[in-house]
Amino acid sequence: MGQALRLAEQGLYTTDPNPRVGCVIVADGQTVGQGWHRATGEAHAEVHALQQAGGRAKGATVYVTLEPCSHHGRTPPCADALIAAGVARVVVAMQDPSPKVAGQGIARLEAAGITVDVGLMSEQAEALNPGFISRFKRGRPYVRCKLAMSLDGRTAMASGESKWITSEASRLDVQKLRARSSVIVTGIGTVLADDPRMNVRLDVDVKQPDRVVVDSHLRIPTDAVMLAQQGVTWL
Repeated sequence: MGQALRLAEQGLYTTDPNPRVGCVIVADGQTVGQGWHRATGEAHAEVHALQQAGGRAKGATVYVTLEPCSHHGRTPPCADALIAAGVARVVVAMQDPSPKVAGQGIARLEAAGITVDVGLMSEQAEALNPGFISRFKRGRPYVRCKLAMSLDGRTAMASGESKWITSEASRLDVQKLRARSSVIVTGIGTVLADDPRMNVRLDVDVKQPDRVVVDSHLRIPTDAVMLAQQGVTWL
């Protein structure tokens, strides 16, 4: 399951709004197939792993970080693919919170005579998909707040002059968090003071999150740097 989680992490910046999922298939103590979900509309992790395993999937044990889907969406149900491959056992890290699945994938596997175990490394699996889980369990987005201040609780000089407070490592962390997000939100005060780009700047190809500026009086300058960046800006 640890390897399945590491595979799922490879989709950290690319699967939104879908969850990050990894899958490993083991037969006779050997890994015979593995895969991860890469992007919305593309094959799910289980399908990639089954394609790699081929006939060796028959009688094998499958480790997957999220309950296999049981409905027809952009792709066919993964539960059906596992049943057709003849796997003997499926170990699931966490149940899918989506009402389209929500235990139905597990039930379908069990009805086909497949042994299913749920809960192995569930906390680590949940940590990969906080937004996906919050959307279905709480009916709201998962929100991260970024705040930087000096040891005396200040964000700038009394005159408004400011420099970077955070370190290079901290700023890289911010970029990674942005890359995992659907939307970046800021206020007009930050835009007027700093003229930020509000985008993701990493050495990997990522989909730029939408930018949202809270600006009730429409004070954003028409030449604001963020308006020239790739992606969408909402006011």
